[in-house]
Amino acid sequence: MTLLDHSPPSPTESLALDEVMLELAETGPGGEVLVFWEPSEVFVVVGYANKVATEVDVAACEARGILIFRRCSGGGTVVQMPGGLNYGLILSINEEGPTRNITAANQFIMEKNRAAIGTLLPDSAITVRGHTDLCLADVKFGGNSQRRRKNFLLFHGTLLLDCDLRLITELLPMPSLQPGYRASRPHQDFLTNLNLSAEKVKATLAKEWNATEKLSHPPLKEIAQLARDKYSSREWNLKY
Repeated sequence: MTLLDHSPPSPTESLALDEVMLELAETGPGGEVLVFWEPSEVFVVVGYANKVATEVDVAACEARGILIFRRCSGGGTVVQMPGGLNYGLILSINEEGPTRNITAANQFIMEKNRAAIGTLLPDSAITVRGHTDLCLADVKFGGNSQRRRKNFLLFHGTLLLDCDLRLITELLPMPSLQPGYRASRPHQDFLTNLNLSAEKVKATLAKEWNATEKLSHPPLKEIAQLARDKYSSREWNLKY
């Protein structure tokens, strides 16, 4: 598996990055990749089917000049900000293996990620809750989602390392869908930071996934084009 550690200069290019890597794998030139990127500014990202007016405090975002975007995968709404680490896995779909369907892939990937983070916090209970939440006991520090094509899948997520969690309370209402273990806890009681450096977490995940060969030339042209054509589009970002 190759490793791409590349933080694009804009939110739109950051969101385009994962989709471009999936498309390159699906159409032939690419392959299995572990991607890392870190946001340099605050922005909100809704899941593919989320209704913006339901999942985001739009007035609060407008008052702060914070932009709202939509990603290509499902799941809930995320506030991206400095102190967060995003990763993406492009994995081949094997009909006889652990990526054969959504449930199997979730279980396989989440267990590997749980084990990797656990090596950094050996005295803490790192757990998988819901389907794709990573938690310290029952307090969430990472959310994930999946998108599948015919031959490859994208599994990506955000890890809270050193984020200003107050922003989440200010910008997001309680989500319309909640996992049972949340038990209606407000954001400030449900979320936590790992308080680990991004470099440590990236190195540990790269080791777990055997991502040893660095991809030195990211597809910048394709990323920029998709960012312009799709992720900068009001029709895409505010479609629901």
